[in-house]
Amino acid sequence: MRILLDTSVLVAAMVEAHPAHGQGFAWLKRVIDGPDQGLVAAHSLAELYAVLTTLPVHPPISPLDAEQLIKRNITERLEIVFLSDRDYIQVIEHLAALGIVGGATYDALILRAADNAQVDLVVTLNEKDFRRVYPHLADKIVAP
Repeated sequence: MRILLDTSVLVAAMVEAHPAHGQGFAWLKRVIDGPDQGLVAAHSLAELYAVLTTLPVHPPISPLDAEQLIKRNITERLEIVFLSDRDYIQVIEHLAALGIVGGATYDALILRAADNAQVDLVVTLNEKDFRRVYPHLADKIVAP
């Protein structure tokens, strides 16, 4: 099974103090240990770094620690799905047609990557928002 993990699940998986750590970690472990294949949208890498380095945890996660967490847990273990320039344009056109604004744009980029990669599941802590921006993928979107 091809499973794309959203940024929200990756944050939960890597931060023990996160309320959804157990659920997020279970999904990350599932795709790392197999037999399922784990994927991540390239956009999520930058988003994950931004979130990890600004989380209000003690001690704070340093930039170098965040980079190492991402490298060891994500980039060395999951398939990274990239978008083309045309994908970005089509995401904007899609959102404009639906009248969707704001931060949901970033959810749409992740879902476009999932759609392009023909994943079986998208795991997110934001399933309601994800279903709203890409209704045709609703049956593939699950919470951890």
